[in-house]
Amino acid sequence: MTAHRADRPTSSDELLDAAREAMATLLHDGCLTRSSALDLLAVDALVTYAFESAADEPERIDASAHQALATIAALAEPYRA
Repeated sequence: MTAHRADRPTSSDELLDAAREAMATLLHDGCLTRSSALDLLAVDALVTYAFESAADEPERIDASAHQALATIAALAEPYRA
C-alpha cells in the first residue's frame, strides 16, 4: 500500500489496496471465528470509503467496481474447498 501523505486525500485505489491486503491477511490467518468480525468490518469499511471516494469520478466507478470485485474475489481462490 502506498503511504498516506497528509497533503493529499487517500485515493480510492489506495483504499482498495489496503482492503485487499487486509483481506488477504485475514484469509491466510483463517477468519472463521467471531474474533475476526471487527477485522472483517474494517475491510468492509475500507471498501465503502473507496467507493465514496470513487464517486468523485463517476466516469470511472463502473471500471473501479469491476476491478475491485475481481481483485477481492481472486483472494478466495486458494481457499476454496
